[in-house]
Amino acid sequence: MTRAPADIEGLAAKIRRGDRAALGRAITLIESMRPDHELEAQALVQAVLPATGKAMRVGITGVPGAGKSTLIDELGTMLTGKGRKVAVLAVDPTSQRTGGSILGDKTRMARLAGDANAFIRPSPSGHTLGGVARRTRETMLACEAAGFDVVIVETVGIGQSEAAVASMVDFFLVLMVPGTGDELQGIKKGVLEIADLIAVNKADGDNLDRARRAAGDYRAALNMLSPVNPDWPVPVTMISGKTGDGVEAMWAEVVRHHDMMTANGGLERHRREQQVKWMWAILDDRLRRRLANEKVAAIEAEVRAGRLSPALAADQVLALAGLSR
Repeated sequence: MTRAPADIEGLAAKIRRGDRAALGRAITLIESMRPDHELEAQALVQAVLPATGKAMRVGITGVPGAGKSTLIDELGTMLTGKGRKVAVLAVDPTSQRTGGSILGDKTRMARLAGDANAFIRPSPSGHTLGGVARRTRETMLACEAAGFDVVIVETVGIGQSEAAVASMVDFFLVLMVPGTGDELQGIKKGVLEIADLIAVNKADGDNLDRARRAAGDYRAALNMLSPVNPDWPVPVTMISGKTGDGVEAMWAEVVRHHDMMTANGGLERHRREQQVKWMWAILDDRLRRRLANEKVAAIEAEVRAGRLSPALAADQVLALAGLSR
C-alpha cells in the first residue's frame, strides 16, 4: 500500500536532519522495483530535492585489482579528517546476478566503514543502464540531502557502467595500475576519453619506476586525444592507496576542477545536461520494462534466429505498444 504524503514528508524531514536509519530506509525504497514503491520514491526525492546539489560528486573506476577500495578508504578517511562527510556508492551492473564484490569492497574499506562521518552503500543497477541512472542518482541525492558533502560513486565492474556513472558525477577519476601489460588498455575501452584525471596507483616500493613509465605512457596517449573540456587538460598523477602518497595532491586536482567549473558556470551547465540524459535513461528503462511480455519475447526470438530484421522487429514492438515510427 502506498504511503501517505505525510509519511513521505516525515521520512524526508528525518533525512534532512541527517538520520542515518531514515537514509537507509529511503535507499531501500529507491531500490525497490515495486510500482507503489517507485511512486513513493519519486515523491521522496522530490521532497528532499531542495536540500541537494551542494555536494562534490566524484566517480571512480578502474580495472579489477587496481586498488579502488583501498584508495577510497584512504581518500575518504583523509576527507573526514578534514571535516567532510563522505558517502560511497558502489555500482555493479552484475550484482543482482552474482552478488558482485560489494561486500568485499566494504570490508576492504575498514576505516571508512567505521567512520561516523562516512556512509557506504551498494547501489545495484538493475538490468539496464537506466537502472544505474535512476537508482544511483536518486541514492546520491538522498545522501546529499542527509548532509554528505562528498559523494563518491565507484564502478565495481568495467564496461558500459563507466559511461553511466560519468554521466551523473562532476568529476570522473580513472585508476590505473602499472606493470600489468595493459597500461594503455583504457584507450581501447574509450575510458580515457571520459576521464577528468588519470591516477596511476601502487606507485610505491619496487613498483615506482613502472608507475613512472606508465604515467608517461598515459600523458603521451592523452596528448593524442582532443580534450572534452578545452579548459581542462586531463592531469596524470601517481599515487599509492596503500601508503597515502600522492592522494592529497590528487584530491587537490579534484578541488581545482570543481572550483574552475563553478567559477565559469560549467558545473551548472554540466548538471543540467546530465538531468536531460537521466530523463532519457529512465524513460528507456521504463519502456523496456513495460514492453517485456511474451509477444515481445517472441519477436526477439525471431530476430535471434535470423528470421526477422532488427528494424522490422522494432516497428512490430512499437506497434504492440500502440506507437508508430
